[in-house]
Amino acid sequence: MRSHAKGRIGSLLRLALLGACLCRAPGALAIVDEIQVYTDDLDARGESGLELHINTTPSGRSTPDYEGDVPPYHGVRITPEFSWGLGHDLDWGLYLPTTTDSDGHFYFGGAKLRVKWLPVRGAEGGSGWYAGINNELSDLNKSFSDSRWNDEVRFIGGYRGAGWLVGVNPILEWALSPGFRGSPDFTLAWKAMIDVARGFSLGAEYYQDFGPLSNPLAHDQQNRTLYAVVDVERKAWSLNFGVGRGLTPATDDWTLKAIVGIAFN
Repeated sequence: MRSHAKGRIGSLLRLALLGACLCRAPGALAIVDEIQVYTDDLDARGESGLELHINTTPSGRSTPDYEGDVPPYHGVRITPEFSWGLGHDLDWGLYLPTTTDSDGHFYFGGAKLRVKWLPVRGAEGGSGWYAGINNELSDLNKSFSDSRWNDEVRFIGGYRGAGWLVGVNPILEWALSPGFRGSPDFTLAWKAMIDVARGFSLGAEYYQDFGPLSNPLAHDQQNRTLYAVVDVERKAWSLNFGVGRGLTPATDDWTLKAIVGIAFN
């Protein structure tokens, strides 16, 4: 890992943690439209792509958390994400989240804009450490969040080996709308995969929402989900598919998720 990259990432970590202490806490973010662990993927300068995030909850929460909330039970969340490579280890993306409820009614969620910086990563197709940071600003409707304006800082780290990959994302998320003061929510996500054939790998993803950073939720009140995952990588497209099982009473029992990626060069 390059020393100057270490210094830049260390500075970003300190700034993000300082901002987390000064900013407002997240509102009730009811719908999770993007179930993903960020790894070493990055659009190169001039490249663009589309990822279609799809997830549904066959068994889970069926009552609203707040007025206007769309419970996840039997709902289908479909979110296109458009991305563009900027060069200088940067790319950016635009999300347009949507959902249907258990009766099939359609809701447009708003928009999310993200910027990813990944200054540490191995050569394309090679092994090595990777590290970076992603910031996401969202303007969401009540169907997706009790707070209209929200911000997420996601740290990206891991290692890609010869035929395997591990990655971890510590995530800080807080609201920017009036009336949602306090410590940011903290979520930890990780991923571990092993290749079983060319372009085909199996593994697991895990997501744990601890609640407010300054006052974590009790164990049985935290959202904790473990996914069995299949990744398929081809030259022009990719697929991430997972079946998730909730591990606490506060978590949806079963969640299915898929991410279909298409590259435009």
